[in-house]
Amino acid sequence: MSLQLSPERTALVLIDLQEGIISLPTTPYSGEEIVQRSKQVAASFRKAGASVVLVNVAFSSQGEDALKAPVDRPLHSSDESLPSNWSHLVEGLATPQDICVTKHQWGAFYGTDLDLQLRRRGIDTIVLGGIATNMGVESTARAAHEHGYNIIILEDITSGLDEEMHNFSFTRLFPLLSRVRQSKSLSFTK
Repeated sequence: MSLQLSPERTALVLIDLQEGIISLPTTPYSGEEIVQRSKQVAASFRKAGASVVLVNVAFSSQGEDALKAPVDRPLHSSDESLPSNWSHLVEGLATPQDICVTKHQWGAFYGTDLDLQLRRRGIDTIVLGGIATNMGVESTARAAHEHGYNIIILEDITSGLDEEMHNFSFTRLFPLLSRVRQSKSLSFTK
């Protein structure tokens, strides 16, 4: 089902399309596939005059701002250092007019100025994609829903680290928070 969007009230929000994440083994799409499709979608948003928000995750050099809550299955060991380019957005994704937001946990709202950036521009609709489906994308979708945004999640520009979790998010959770579409189903009002 196609959707007509107002470019003035809509933003594309892309989660964690950065050097240290796109190289991870993702499913059902590779990081490179997500990046290429995301670049195309971002270009169509910019052409229509809609906002593009690029979110990356980064930590201070000593990791003081990283979450340290005890969990049963940590993503990284505490002594593991990240490559220097780990948090850099992928080459060719950002343009000078884009909004860039750095987060320090899974979701893009808590502890950032994302909500402020969107509201001051009059944006009430977020089109969401990125990596990983059931982590950064899902956390951001939940918070966007709680903040009252209209949400559209594009399945073809979203990928996970686990196929079962990706599918669960798209079949069971995202339909409760958003409208799920493919990128080709979007168009803008004139």
